[in-house]
Amino acid sequence: MSSTEPPEARIVAAVPPTRSVRVGAGEKLRTAALPGLTMTVRCRTASVSGLPPALFVHGLGGSSQNWSALMERLADRVEGEAVDLPGFGDSPPPDDGNYSITGHARAVIRYLDARARGPVHLVGNSMGGAIATRVAAVRPDLVRTLTLVSPALPELRPQRTAVPTGLLAVPGVTRLFTRLTRDWDAERRTREVMLLTFGDPSLVTREAFAHAVEEFERRLTLPYFWDALTRSARGVVDSYALGGQHSLWRQAERVLAPTLLVYGGRDQLVSVRMADRANATFRDSRLLTLLDAGHVAMMEYPEAVARGMRELLDDVDQRDGRDSREARGAVPVSGADGSGAARG
Repeated sequence: MSSTEPPEARIVAAVPPTRSVRVGAGEKLRTAALPGLTMTVRCRTASVSGLPPALFVHGLGGSSQNWSALMERLADRVEGEAVDLPGFGDSPPPDDGNYSITGHARAVIRYLDARARGPVHLVGNSMGGAIATRVAAVRPDLVRTLTLVSPALPELRPQRTAVPTGLLAVPGVTRLFTRLTRDWDAERRTREVMLLTFGDPSLVTREAFAHAVEEFERRLTLPYFWDALTRSARGVVDSYALGGQHSLWRQAERVLAPTLLVYGGRDQLVSVRMADRANATFRDSRLLTLLDAGHVAMMEYPEAVARGMRELLDDVDQRDGRDSREARGAVPVSGADGSGAARG
């Protein structure tokens, strides 16, 4: 991936009122028209001005709506934006049909360059975690901190429950699946997805379930829905096979940004056993394990994830303050042990 993407872009603030995609209280949508792609961006109104920017990247089959609860809880700490990746949510497919991890990462980079928005607090879930890892590795100037919720980093032996999702990448499987499930309505499809991604689907409120069904119904009307899902699944699987400097684990080693890793004890798609390896791979990382969470902890336990992010941001702010004081020439004074450590 090139580290220098063309910054030219048009940011169109107005969103046609006829759009059926749901917009929560305190949110608004923006359309970013970039070279070769158009992305819808969900923005959360910050509670105070001058907050640092944050960008949230969803996973396979998700959308910017996956981040609404977390962005609301962080509205006093960051100016949050969540993208609909090309072909997902309310964003049309990319012109080049590139749904690889690299292609999605390039889309995120183009958006950040176009908005001159970096460095941001970058947050990703599942496939979005792999995308965010690649962005942080190749463009460290764009990323202040990195938060990964169940990131889709390569597993040598994936969980049995994750195999069906991986099979979407096999040619012909999606066509077979759609034929076998042609009698499923949006409600059943939504329920099956929640059984796979939530630690305890029974905790989902009726209102949240109804909203999810409504969104699934909308997506099923999109002519490119299955194509975007299938090709992106293939992109995730292909990324697992990459070696050398393009390996996601090798790129994780290159990430300089302070990193928060969030794993769910009941995750059926990304095994919690990968948490220790990830924590040992990222240079400056901390680990938050939520035993009852599934694959989308930011939707199930937004308060816990927000608390972990707040702690990360607090530590980074303190570190920045200390570095600033040192840069201004804090005078070393002798301590009791005569070490001459810098103070205050």
